[in-house]
Amino acid sequence: MDQEASSSQDAQSLPTCYRHPDRETGIRCTRCERPICPECMVSASVGFQCPECVRGGSGTGHAPSASAPRTLAGGTVTSDPRLVTKILVGANLLLFLVQMSAGDTFTDRFSLIGQAWVPELGWQGVAEGQWYRLLTSMFLHSGEMHIAFNMLSLWWIGGPLEAALGRARYLALYFVSGLAGSALTYLLAEPNQASVGASGAIFGLFGATAVLMRRLRYDMRPVIILLVINLIITFGWSSIAWEAHVGGLVGGVLIGYAMVHAPRERRALVQYGVCAVVLVAVVVMTLLRTAQLT
Repeated sequence: MDQEASSSQDAQSLPTCYRHPDRETGIRCTRCERPICPECMVSASVGFQCPECVRGGSGTGHAPSASAPRTLAGGTVTSDPRLVTKILVGANLLLFLVQMSAGDTFTDRFSLIGQAWVPELGWQGVAEGQWYRLLTSMFLHSGEMHIAFNMLSLWWIGGPLEAALGRARYLALYFVSGLAGSALTYLLAEPNQASVGASGAIFGLFGATAVLMRRLRYDMRPVIILLVINLIITFGWSSIAWEAHVGGLVGGVLIGYAMVHAPRERRALVQYGVCAVVLVAVVVMTLLRTAQLT
């Protein structure tokens, strides 16, 4: 009886990824059958392969079955799956140092403002034709805690997403989600209310992560709890631009769904087509708000 219970318990437990022993997974490499987690999964012609098999280093003596190794979303497999995330973190930190050194004038010139009179600069804002503020504001932050929270979030969830999507798709997700958050802020916030931060893009990554985990049939509770906590913080503090968070989240969910559910035969068309649709929405919101303010 004890042996039967022990066997049943062993059968129910999931193996752990051969590269990340702390991660349980129900997916195995189709060539060597090693258990692999989402960060190590490489989409092949049939199923998924581990990085070693893709590189032909599994020791089986056979060439990889996938003629062009691809990530889960169809992106190119790279030797450093976190390179873009590292560059984004570095760019944010560098511009934060510039922002702190240059002072308020630098922030006033590149933050997200709908329309406002700035003593040293005159009339400023997106409504004055400075559309670049929708993008540049994504790389500015209001203080040490603000950038620390955003960069830690970017590192924790950005790396696995970059590995699953590939660099180009990951960049498209990051920037389009961030622009969606900026556009919704411009549309709904007071025109003289300045806004800065990568939060729109970060919430886009949160949304895409939830979609990816559901696609892989992972336990959704951790990401849902984390998202709920962030939304409570978003609406609980008056100084936070909730519009950027909501806009980025919606954009991230839409783009993330297209990235991981697009049919293989027209994958790129669907993925980048949805990105284009979200960008069109960004342009429409910007034009509508500009028409109201001018």
